Amino acid sequence: MKMLAGFTGTVRSLTSVVIALLGLGIVVSLLGGNVPFVGGIADNIVGLVQGLGDAGIVGLVAAIIILGFYK
Repeated sequence: MKMLAGFTGTVRSLTSVVIALLGLGIVVSLLGGNVPFVGGIADNIVGLVQGLGDAGIVGLVAAIIILGFYK
């Protein structure tokens, strides 16, 4: 059980690091334009939101599931 708790803690830590890097990438992309490594993040997020919008109710369910991961 301790091993599972340790693994869960590690996954949570990695997830929070990835979310922080994603936020940083969005800000750098919006401020700096086409910056190597982070240049396409804003475009990818816009594409994701448009894809979810085109999917209708399925997109809404997918958005709810994605938001559930971040809580």
